Amino acid sequence: MKIYKTASGAVIEHQNHFHLKKVDDWDLFLNRVNLHKALLEELNGLSFSEDKNLLDDLKTPMGTQEIWASGVTYMRSKEARMEESKKAGGGTFYDRVYDADRPELFFKATAQRTVPHKGTVRIRKDSGWDVPEPELTLLISSEGTIEGYTIGNDMSSRSIEGENPLYLPQAKTYEGCAALGPCIYVPEGPIDKNTMISLEIVRDGQEVFSSAVSINTMKRKHKDLVAYLFRECNFPQGCFLMTGTGIIPPDEFTLQVGDTTRITIAHIGTLTNVVGG
Repeated sequence: MKIYKTASGAVIEHQNHFHLKKVDDWDLFLNRVNLHKALLEELNGLSFSEDKNLLDDLKTPMGTQEIWASGVTYMRSKEARMEESKKAGGGTFYDRVYDADRPELFFKATAQRTVPHKGTVRIRKDSGWDVPEPELTLLISSEGTIEGYTIGNDMSSRSIEGENPLYLPQAKTYEGCAALGPCIYVPEGPIDKNTMISLEIVRDGQEVFSSAVSINTMKRKHKDLVAYLFRECNFPQGCFLMTGTGIIPPDEFTLQVGDTTRITIAHIGTLTNVVGG
């Protein structure tokens, strides 16, 4: 089952049918324990269509929830962070985080700074080395239960973070720093552990980078990340948590204004964004 946010309300996709539901409060609509069961019950009173035109104008599939993020959860991420920070003497920080019990967790974005499918993500004007980070993103209820999954684009300034690890908030959080979409996948149980994530970057109509990774190569478990996030934080409306990236372009690559990023995760779909400055 999938939830799409549109100007007309929620479009719930189930068994190739699209059900339109009016939603007055997206915080209340998404923040429910056993969301899959609740949606099934609501479908009984909704008419359905097979018209995919209902999905022509998608919004960011969230209410006012915060987006948090996890770092150094894949080996590739650890290697890239160590390389970018070694000149500043911070390379070993990431090695130690990868092996530690406590994960790296940081605040990423508000709804205001997050763009939808086909929206424009940004690279900072004071950065010269920038990459998208494709991430499986969890929808978590206020009770700390994982209720759904979406695709996250964690835009990152490698030049700023590499200059000094203390600059991480500036490297990660700014206007247009994140994208979520195209929908929220709400399965009956946990997502398949062999789910694949792929990234394609297109420039002037030509592919300039592509790669793929399975989420089963992630070192940390989703429930462990959630448990640490909820240790000392309350989320009355629930929250989203990006779970880290296993795909980072080579060190000589940087995004340019006008590039297109396409992140695909099995079961969820493809999140497409254009890069702006």
